[in-house]
Amino acid sequence: MSGTDGPVAAHPVGRVGVVGLGLVGGSLARLLAERGVDVVATDVAPATREAARAAGLTVADDLAGLCAARPDVVVLAVPLRAVRATASALRDLLAAAGCWDPTVTDVGSVKGQVRAAMTDAGLGERYVGGHPMAGTEHSGFEASSRGLLDGAPWAVTVAAPVHGTGDTAGGTDPRRLAQVLGLITGPLEGTAAVLTDDRHDESAALVSHVPHVLATQLLNAVAGAPVRDVALGLAAGSFRDGTRVARTDPARTEAMVAANAAWVAPALRKVVRDLELVVAALETNAPLHGFFHAADDVREGGNAPVAAVDQVPLEGDWPAVLLERCAAGGVVRHVTAAAAEVTFPRAR
Repeated sequence: MSGTDGPVAAHPVGRVGVVGLGLVGGSLARLLAERGVDVVATDVAPATREAARAAGLTVADDLAGLCAARPDVVVLAVPLRAVRATASALRDLLAAAGCWDPTVTDVGSVKGQVRAAMTDAGLGERYVGGHPMAGTEHSGFEASSRGLLDGAPWAVTVAAPVHGTGDTAGGTDPRRLAQVLGLITGPLEGTAAVLTDDRHDESAALVSHVPHVLATQLLNAVAGAPVRDVALGLAAGSFRDGTRVARTDPARTEAMVAANAAWVAPALRKVVRDLELVVAALETNAPLHGFFHAADDVREGGNAPVAAVDQVPLEGDWPAVLLERCAAGGVVRHVTAAAAEVTFPRAR
């Protein structure tokens, strides 16, 4: 991770460009505009652009028009399948723009694949990964709202350094990291867990991607059952909550899960093994206490109040310090010119 000798200068938010105005991109643009941030956005769909203009947003006709406004931060909020092409187009526009020097971030739910696309497009040194941990089963600009991302937790990912060689080439630029953290903890009023791409993708598999697969299987099981109509007529809260995310666009879910296959597949294998043990126990009248109580500490912990606060000076190899703090459960809540405030949900 590239370090700095002295404190990192505070980065004003400046102008933000949002590329893609679906559920997340639209919500991001709406919230930033409401908070007084200078936002310019675009989308490939003419109807979406018109809807965004009608909502009071400044909207460019295309990516070139957005780049002509020279935003300080460009947020790619396009579907995962479109990231590579969008990154390549952005690279070409940057090459033609002269001295424009934006930071590039995104909202994708899989970080390793996105960083590879950014690096291949020559944008790796500009890139800081972003993933807001918020969403609904709906999609499109019409489903977006300024409240979706207001105060939301984010994962912010950085490139891992080459350990043991003294070579920090390829690490995330600390100044760009500070800029993205300032955007999230400032006008978005969110929190940020600073992680490597792998740690993010492994964690997202457990708390997002695998739940999407299980919710889809539960919906599939009922859809194919002989008592389907009766079961759906009886379905109440537990079924509704358990299948909510399965009611989103299945193509989007498929793309997300496939893009993180390296972490989703082993997590699903463990789920399958655990469920096979449950089946075996039910068939032999064996006890199931261990299965139903294995997560008692998580269940009882709930949303623990903040128990500890660290101030991490933005000097030296401070991104590595944030990686360590966030790996221990900390999140960045506030960033100044001199330090990042990291809070922990339980005593350390």
